[in-house]
Amino acid sequence: MAAPHLISPAPLRKPRALLALALLTCLQLGPGTASARTPPQPPLPTIRLQIGTSTIQAEVADESDERTTGLMGRTELAEGTGMLFVFREPQALGFWMRDTLVPLSIAYINATGIIREIHDLRPLEEAPAHSTFRDLSYALEVPQGWFERNKILPGDRILGLPAPHTAQPE
Repeated sequence: MAAPHLISPAPLRKPRALLALALLTCLQLGPGTASARTPPQPPLPTIRLQIGTSTIQAEVADESDERTTGLMGRTELAEGTGMLFVFREPQALGFWMRDTLVPLSIAYINATGIIREIHDLRPLEEAPAHSTFRDLSYALEVPQGWFERNKILPGDRILGLPAPHTAQPE
């Protein structure tokens, strides 16, 4: 059997110019403008949460696949909105920002609604923000700086949370 005949493509007219253009495009886009590989999930049902004098309209992620996808793929998160992650059993938590393009702040919350910790999260960061506490039933993600702008601190209580036992097991 004869070897197949390979047909080479027509030579590129300006390979260096094309390479330079490709490199320049990558440099201009930079890490903050990368696109997410995970498409955003449809909007989830929302609840209104009260923290002191501030309110937030939060989507509720209480099923395993909803918690896994979270805010991945979203290109914006309006002020005064967020996503509440509900866990059936108290536990330590750790959230990362894989495929998440919006800078966020996250509060780790115990079953009685007390904020135990607040962390800032950078877009596309894959190192998890681990909690110090192990008694957490909720996590609330909001636009970065929202807690600070609203003078919300660890020790503050969130009202309006759904019961943890309503969450789907892991």
